[in-house]
Amino acid sequence: MYTKNKISNRRIGLLSVLALFFLPLIFTACNDDDTEFVGDPFFIIEENPTGLAVGVSGDTKSYVVRSNRPWQIVPQGESHWAKTFPIEGKDDGIFKVIISENDTFDPRTINFVFVVDGKEQPLLFRVDQEANVPYITLDDEEKGIAVPSAESELNIHVKANVEWIYTLENGSWLTEIAVLENGIKLRAERNSGEERSTKVKISSAQHPSLDKEIVITQSAGNIILEENFDWLTYGSTIFYDTSGEKRMDSWTSDEKERGWTSTENTNSSNQQLVYARTGFVKLGKTNYGGDLTSPTLSNLEQTSNVRVTFKAVPYQTKGGTRDTNTLNIEALGAGTPSVNSLTIDNWPDYDADPECTEVWQAETAKYEFIITGADASTRIKLLGGAYDLSSASPNKNRIFIDDIKVEIID
Repeated sequence: MYTKNKISNRRIGLLSVLALFFLPLIFTACNDDDTEFVGDPFFIIEENPTGLAVGVSGDTKSYVVRSNRPWQIVPQGESHWAKTFPIEGKDDGIFKVIISENDTFDPRTINFVFVVDGKEQPLLFRVDQEANVPYITLDDEEKGIAVPSAESELNIHVKANVEWIYTLENGSWLTEIAVLENGIKLRAERNSGEERSTKVKISSAQHPSLDKEIVITQSAGNIILEENFDWLTYGSTIFYDTSGEKRMDSWTSDEKERGWTSTENTNSSNQQLVYARTGFVKLGKTNYGGDLTSPTLSNLEQTSNVRVTFKAVPYQTKGGTRDTNTLNIEALGAGTPSVNSLTIDNWPDYDADPECTEVWQAETAKYEFIITGADASTRIKLLGGAYDLSSASPNKNRIFIDDIKVEIID
């Protein structure tokens, strides 16, 4: 009896200790539950908007929520074109209403309701979007599409919300590769004769008033290389804005397959110091020069003299500080250039041309030289200054290059 009572007393003592330990936790948990939310529930959208009206192209708009409870945004009905992000939150926060482009010919409307702490609020948020109208648009419709004399592929970019077909006018030298939802891909045969052109007509049987035309022009057969770098879409057109430009050794495989190369600069970790911009390239960086080297002149069927023309602009900072502006010229393989270097001195005027687009159109942007004795192995190298400029003053020789053309002259 004594032993059993002793064990029982020990158990009672242990339970008492455990009870004393857990009792404050129980009360604390109860208190936490009771104080999770403070005050009466409220939900307010700043500035009290009741809806959003948007045009055909769509829109994204942000709203600030003030609340002291969990909340949800629920669409009334199915909607692939109007969404909110996030769809739920807690306390204060921000949500966006995201409206996609309306490709249909009907206006559309949807309402969103707000559920706060499990209760639907009387507030409705209405989104209205305008109906679209039938359209066909073509990129480069005004200026047309230029293709080199060599066999090449070209794309006609079509944006439309109606069914369409295309026809060619005197375009036997063009063959279809594919017709896609957003355009046409064609192949141009090599041109051995004079410059030639054709019209491509995009038409809709249901909407004949929308018909569009674009002219495709192929260079004459004596133009054996032509490059405008319109396939490069990096960075800014503004020369001194270097954000987003892309060095050649980081180009995509498709971009590298165009055949343009650059010497790996051993003074700068073997980098290829040519930088892609929006439709043109930049040679070099601080302390180091870069070169741009062309593909071989593979369309030359016999040794010839050729004229090389191109556009160039020297680098100048926003504040007006100018780089050295020497462009060295070399023919790799066969041929001898008429000059070893050119001075690029058509300095940009950022006040008159802040986007740096008009400078390319000026006659002063055009440069040329002759290569005698060129053949199918010839490559053209343009180097900004020297590969190592670290000891030079100034130690920069950056030059922008575009619109390179090589023409047989005899």
